[in-house]
Amino acid sequence: MSVLSMQKVTMQTRRIALILCLPAVVLGLAACGSSGGSGKQLALVAYSTPKSAYEALIPAFQATPGGKGVSFTQSYGGSGEQSRAVANGQHADVVNFSLEPDVERLVKAGMVPPTWNQNATHGFVTNSVVVIIVRKGNPKHITGWSDLVKASTQVVTPNPFTSGGARWNIMAAYGAQLKEGKTPAQAQAYLTALFHKVVSQDSSARNSLQTFLAGRGDALLGYENEAIAAQKKGEPIEYVIPGDTILIQSPVAVVGTGSTSKAATDFVNYLVSPPAQAIWAAKGYRPVISGVAASSKFPTPAGLFTIASVGGWKTVTKQFFEAETGIVTKIEQSLGVSTAK
Repeated sequence: MSVLSMQKVTMQTRRIALILCLPAVVLGLAACGSSGGSGKQLALVAYSTPKSAYEALIPAFQATPGGKGVSFTQSYGGSGEQSRAVANGQHADVVNFSLEPDVERLVKAGMVPPTWNQNATHGFVTNSVVVIIVRKGNPKHITGWSDLVKASTQVVTPNPFTSGGARWNIMAAYGAQLKEGKTPAQAQAYLTALFHKVVSQDSSARNSLQTFLAGRGDALLGYENEAIAAQKKGEPIEYVIPGDTILIQSPVAVVGTGSTSKAATDFVNYLVSPPAQAIWAAKGYRPVISGVAASSKFPTPAGLFTIASVGGWKTVTKQFFEAETGIVTKIEQSLGVSTAK
């Protein structure tokens, strides 16, 4: 057989082998495609306190048609820190922050659509109120804001330049003074006096709670839901709901428009559904929709107010937390506390 004939036979043999292999290759690709092909992984980036709630909410969502095959990565921390991390490149499909401005930062970055809060709950997923958490038996007899600035009282609250919860605490204290009839100048003086009683400022509300449970301070300013959760765990604490306090409204939003956006939207929609709101309520959060049976267990303070009543977050952020010129910025700097973001 000539060399040319041998080459033709070899080429034919290769073609036959390739044809015989094609079904296996196709089957192999199909197998790869069917292995988790319908699954999606969502990256949830949230502020520190709802971690335990999501331990119940995520499995409940995965049991729904919209959540079938959806897995999650989760990241928790101070609201401001988390928001800046996402703006700087940390991947997120869903964000749940403590403050509306932390979502608006992502809107300005083109990562969250401007319509994120144009729904029935105005973009909010939970409500809560600022409370004063005290030791079991309330040995210092703390009943309201005025008791926090007494000589013997030591207060714990997070750092407002990393923690959204801390900003809620500050605006609750400030707004309460106005509700009591004090002038803005007097309310600012109260904040100065309050910060002189603060003995610890952690990076997040959750870390401040751990500091308080470890024995630091006489009173902790924090979320009502955190106090409820700590009590359920048997921690030796009580909490006081001041007659004048602020309604905490925490936002949730879908990030981006990629391949996971439908699953992310389904998850966000689930979080404000009646079944999910019942789970939130069981974890100590006040529902943002009507008709949730557990709503009745949350008392409404006589002087409950919203952030809008003290100017709204845009005004408040500039007035109180602006770098160098903010009221709280100056107080913190005078005490040697970091205002770095």
